[in-house]
Amino acid sequence: MIEEIRDIATRAGTMETFIVHPERHGPHPAVFLLMDAPGIREELYDMARRLGTVGYYVVLPNLYYRAGRDTKFGPDVLTRDSAEWARMRAVRTKMTIPPVMEDIADMLSFLQTEPAAKPGPVGAHGYCMSGPYALAAAARYPDRVAAAASFYGTWLVSDAEESPHLTLGKAKGELYIACAEHDELAPLQMVAELRSLFDESGNGGELEMYPGVHHGFAFPQRWCYDKPAAERHWERLIALYRRRLG
Repeated sequence: MIEEIRDIATRAGTMETFIVHPERHGPHPAVFLLMDAPGIREELYDMARRLGTVGYYVVLPNLYYRAGRDTKFGPDVLTRDSAEWARMRAVRTKMTIPPVMEDIADMLSFLQTEPAAKPGPVGAHGYCMSGPYALAAAARYPDRVAAAASFYGTWLVSDAEESPHLTLGKAKGELYIACAEHDELAPLQMVAELRSLFDESGNGGELEMYPGVHHGFAFPQRWCYDKPAAERHWERLIALYRRRLG
């Protein structure tokens, strides 16, 4: 495996980005792994590495870069009302979809200069706050993003500009939306509304409810980690990328 941290030039500055891909038999299809609210950490690096081992060029950007390079948080970020949690929230609450879509465009341009990244369609998947970003990317760049997945994405139906529920029909790629049964950031009523809108969109993908689990179930270091559900999420994601990217 080859891994490195690169600074990707964006129209807003430079975005620190973790990149990992197989050592041999490249170039490899590119996928964007979009972080959850607690931000960049070793846990996410390990998830990127897992995708790299099965043949993908994985791009994991620090989406908080506009707030400075000091936007990696300690373990207390997971403890509500801790100092690190408050520091993260001060950045997180300023995040919106449109600037992240600019970052996606800049990452797509970056890929064109990378010999280890296979030209052509890409994938994008996001957790928590980035679930909406992955789906929005598929709608904003339908000719480039051939597969997009949201895992317990937050507020997928909202009044936000480019809210995913408004743009489901614009995606040409296959969408996969995974929802946790217990999730105050995506209540069951919202999921039911989203399912109806998803069905109306005509997308050939899937919205799947993961029963009995909580928001964050895919992360091994969370209190709510659920190994069977986490492994199902890997099965669904890798199968999606195999179908659409190779």
